[in-house]
Amino acid sequence: MRLTLTVLPGRLALCRLAPGAALPLTALRGPFWSLTGSAEELSLVCPEAAAPATARCEPGWRALRVEGPLDLALTGVIAAIAAPLAAAGLPILPIASFDTDYVLVRAAQLTAAVTALRGAGMIVDDNA
Repeated sequence: MRLTLTVLPGRLALCRLAPGAALPLTALRGPFWSLTGSAEELSLVCPEAAAPATARCEPGWRALRVEGPLDLALTGVIAAIAAPLAAAGLPILPIASFDTDYVLVRAAQLTAAVTALRGAGMIVDDNA
């Protein structure tokens, strides 16, 4: 599968909030953010500078966007991205939206991730 990915600008933080916690609206104003809720937690991905001080946060992530929109019937997109990154020993955090997929990698490993993805035949725009 030949995919095109774009590295999004800016560093992100992955934050864990208690279920039912008040949402920090300032964290939802960046160019990329994601909120996932369950009975056990709220997981927030937001710009590092907007990470809530009251949450347990892990800063230092970068996002790669799969250029889309992708057909919702398409299969194997995350698997195609995850395989070369796993082979390179790079952990990921995948996030899906209605139109496309995103993969977060640690900022310190971004160059290695881009190299691995290009080695797998993907096009990666890393000018951000």
